[in-house]
Amino acid sequence: MAGTIVEDYGTGGMPSSTEGMSSEQRYQSGDSLAEWRSCEQVENGTPSTSLLYWDTDDEDDYGPKPSELYGRFTWKIENFSTINKRELRSNAFEVGGYKWYILIYPQGCDVCNHLSLFLCVANHDKLLPGWSHFAQFTIAVVNKDPKKSKYSDTLHRFWKKEHDWGWKKFMELSKVYDGFIVADTLVIKAQVQVIREKAHRPFRCLDCQYRRELVRVYLSNVEQICRRFVEERRGKLSKLIDDKVRWSSFRAFWLGIDPNARRRMSRDKTDAILKVVVKHFFIEKEVTSTLVMDSLYSGLKALECQSKNKKGRAQLLDLEELPAPMVRIDKDMFVLADDVLVLLERAVSEPFPHQPLPPKDDKCTQNRTKDGSSGEEFNKDSIERDEWRLSELGHRMVEIFVLAHIFSSRIEVAYQEAVALKRQEELIREEEAAGQAENELRGKAWCC
Repeated sequence: MAGTIVEDYGTGGMPSSTEGMSSEQRYQSGDSLAEWRSCEQVENGTPSTSLLYWDTDDEDDYGPKPSELYGRFTWKIENFSTINKRELRSNAFEVGGYKWYILIYPQGCDVCNHLSLFLCVANHDKLLPGWSHFAQFTIAVVNKDPKKSKYSDTLHRFWKKEHDWGWKKFMELSKVYDGFIVADTLVIKAQVQVIREKAHRPFRCLDCQYRRELVRVYLSNVEQICRRFVEERRGKLSKLIDDKVRWSSFRAFWLGIDPNARRRMSRDKTDAILKVVVKHFFIEKEVTSTLVMDSLYSGLKALECQSKNKKGRAQLLDLEELPAPMVRIDKDMFVLADDVLVLLERAVSEPFPHQPLPPKDDKCTQNRTKDGSSGEEFNKDSIERDEWRLSELGHRMVEIFVLAHIFSSRIEVAYQEAVALKRQEELIREEEAAGQAENELRGKAWCC
């Protein structure tokens, strides 16, 4: 029988009216808080309690928002045990202005004893030359026990030669009948987020509900990325401070130059630095890149708010809880908020922001693991804690990045030039002294 499609047009994407197969398919609105990880794990209709800038998009950006580029799709494959086809395709569905479909290999694609699953671009051969869709997506095979559902997430740029992407070994076939087949029906769910990239500044990537779900899984990964970056930058600055001779030389240079010159060297264009931030942190095929970019976006917004010394319409990072700023924003410039000598010592000595683990009886822990093997209650407190943490990390990364960039590209360059000039002057004086000594020796020899 033909598949049944239940439509919801709330996300800006729409199901495509392609011919169905022996399955039931349903497209769900991104505004709907229906069950994905567990029917009891999502706030159902509860107003957002998100704090500063978490659920807001760039007010200066008039293009489609992440929530308009996000969609969900459910595919119910009936009579699964009787399927003898090598592959099955879902009906096409539309998300972010593009058409997609799910491709499944019930007996595996080039592998044995595994279920293979892929997300594919529909009609890829008919698209204009040079087409490219960048998307993050999650595919799940649903278990009758929601905590045992199998999930996989990935980030991929779809184009002519890579128009399908997924997992050849999504799950072992021997496990499919362990609660995944109910009434001989296999249920597959997909979430797709099309990404609008920006090269000039951190950008919002994810629909807020999808982001909350991914944060539950990958927050520790984002923390590791932030920690590695901060420690790397701190390590480079520590080498300067720990070298007593060089640090003393740098201090003498800095304190000896004109205050106006110090002020000029302590600032740089925001656009120039933010381009480097995006290039450094947005890594294709790295599933956490979108969360890191959302973190940087919120951290930058918090820094802008802190620079203006005013509260946003909803406050994620309490300005009173933030340490004294290292950097502030003045129109289109990043400006060091204190003397560079003070800031360098702070950056090296100030501990990495730490968030203690919740108590064991706290049901706000990770909502699900990558294989769907765990899931606790998804509540308001856990959402606020995770979102606060992600923005705090973004704020720290932006500040350290800006400080290190201004120091290395402007201040340190000027210092090295001054050292080189001083050394050149010393060599000239040495040559002059040597020449004078040689002349004196020649004069004495002539007299004799």
